[in-house]
Amino acid sequence: MLKKRIRFFLGIIFLPLAIDAQELSPRKEDSTLLLQEVIVNAYQVNTRWHNVPGSISVLSGREVQAGDGNNFASVLHALPGIYMHSGTYATNRIVIRGVGSRTPYNTNRIKAYLNDIPLTSSDGISSPEDIDLSGIGRIEITKGPASALYGSGLGGNINLFTQDSYRNSFNALLQQGSFNTLKAAIGSSFHHNDLDISGNINHTRSDGYRENNHFRRTSLLSSGSWEKPEHALEYTLLLLDMNAGIPSSIGESLFKTDPKAAAPNWETIGGFKEYRRGLAGITLENRLSGVLNNRLTFFGRWVESYEKRPFNNLTDGSRGGGIRNKLNYHAEKYDAVIGLEWITDTYRWKLDLQDEVINKNSEARNHLNVFAMTYFRPSLKWNVSLGGAVNKIGYELTDKFPGNGNQSGNRGFPVIFSPRLGVNYAPGNRMALYASVGHGFSMPSPEETLLPEGNINKELQPEQGWQYEAGIRLNLLRNTAQVEATVYQINLNNLLVTKRLTEDIFTGINAGKTRHRGVELLWKQQIFHNLNFPGNLHMNANYTFSQNRFIDFTDDNKTYDGNLLPGIPSHLFQTTLVWNPLKQLVLNVRFQYTGEQLIDDANTVTNDAYFLSDGKVSYLFKTTRLGNVELYAGMNNITDTLYSPMLNVNAVAFGNAEPRYYYPGLPRHYYCGVSWSF
Repeated sequence: MLKKRIRFFLGIIFLPLAIDAQELSPRKEDSTLLLQEVIVNAYQVNTRWHNVPGSISVLSGREVQAGDGNNFASVLHALPGIYMHSGTYATNRIVIRGVGSRTPYNTNRIKAYLNDIPLTSSDGISSPEDIDLSGIGRIEITKGPASALYGSGLGGNINLFTQDSYRNSFNALLQQGSFNTLKAAIGSSFHHNDLDISGNINHTRSDGYRENNHFRRTSLLSSGSWEKPEHALEYTLLLLDMNAGIPSSIGESLFKTDPKAAAPNWETIGGFKEYRRGLAGITLENRLSGVLNNRLTFFGRWVESYEKRPFNNLTDGSRGGGIRNKLNYHAEKYDAVIGLEWITDTYRWKLDLQDEVINKNSEARNHLNVFAMTYFRPSLKWNVSLGGAVNKIGYELTDKFPGNGNQSGNRGFPVIFSPRLGVNYAPGNRMALYASVGHGFSMPSPEETLLPEGNINKELQPEQGWQYEAGIRLNLLRNTAQVEATVYQINLNNLLVTKRLTEDIFTGINAGKTRHRGVELLWKQQIFHNLNFPGNLHMNANYTFSQNRFIDFTDDNKTYDGNLLPGIPSHLFQTTLVWNPLKQLVLNVRFQYTGEQLIDDANTVTNDAYFLSDGKVSYLFKTTRLGNVELYAGMNNITDTLYSPMLNVNAVAFGNAEPRYYYPGLPRHYYCGVSWSF
């Protein structure tokens, strides 16, 4: 069945290619490129998207900021192969090609970077959605095992880049929406000779749709560079303060009858989480010669967090930093990079109940990743990449609560080697074929490394896997269409499973093998382009079909071999239409279909498929003295669909209560705003 689906979708892709060839053969090709050429930074070397030896997804700044600026999920869903569970603004889980779907409340199988600085914390959690979208100029995502490029992260990597600044500017934004949602932001950029500095301050607050669902976030994001012919100095600074109520998940009855309700135990105690985060990095780039370039980055980061919970309270945080260095060599037929990334962090946590400490620990982590990648171009048509990485990771647990005995100890993991091979064949600008195979791994989180009694689990191993992918990229219809189709398979071993023993106690086990298969389609189309009415119409559509199965999985003496993994929709579709009937007027419409999802390993509970639609209209007033003023308004979930955008997979029922599987999504809601720039 899967092979038939693959042949069907590839047939759809090749059909426009034949039509395109017939249409263009009698005419001289138009030199105007309506869809811009994309330059990407993935796989450690800057190159054209058309020539990358593997699958990579890219979102421009315009695409990132197309909606209300608060919904990171709708941004990621513009790309195939990615699904983001979004329970609240502060409770999310990102799944790439089916990896990471069983993590309870966060993302811990994906590694995230900001301007090449690791965002992923020492406990393995990545939360790129914390960064306000107004400061992001581009997002690049590599999907599946890519440890030869970025170290730990079986699901892939999310790379965020701040906006480039080439002129002096100032901008301000004020937005009001449903549920007393308010967003205010100011930003500016300064350019003088060799110096570029930009930054923005953003504050977002909301009472939330559900009970106990308030949200407050203030952030500062700044970056800059000082460029000289032979060297450059860059910096990145992120400061963030967040406080959010926790409505938690609810059972099916409450979900259908009163989706605004919070889970009763969280509502009773007013559960919430708050944290402060800082990230800073300085990069020195030296152009050693015409073919050699070196980038050395020093970075530091810290997190302080507190969570008030019904069963106990958690105070945790981390401090650390590291070095990332890349030496690049560029010649006519070769590109090569060799580098290292060393991160040291100390993660500490304390549990208290009724003002009495019940557990207190700290865990020091050291992660060394040495990597190399080479690109060989024997001709203009071929680009072959071969690379690998060696990773060494160790933990040291210090027990700071003597009441239950000393559980301190060390845990070192074997050296992990992750190779990667990729090939891209582009006979011309209209078509490129690529294939790759790569190895990846993910390390267990602190919770997973500990047994229920608090001792280190000496038997737990990293999960590892191999990915095989092949795809085609097409530039069609006189460069007005870009199409990409990818097929992939990921085989994972030593699957890390987070077991929930009680409402507040988790542990990890290696539970067997999984297989992830899928087909991904992306289609960007300039439907028409006119200087006057009806103006421009652009479409961005993507579709994902995935099949993710347990191959060998036994838990609590129950065998789930052959079952589908929960928390992953088998079908995902999203399309966005952007119409400029006039130069000043923009209409934006988004449609999303999310297929059925299983919610438990036994495949006995299913979350229904759902359809969402959003719309936005904006009008730009240009003035010579006061700059540009844009007025906009939008509506999300136009059809007022009842749906659950995040699931608590394998939720445990306590007493006579229902399992709390569901996080209700927002009903129909509105927003409007004004932005000013000059």
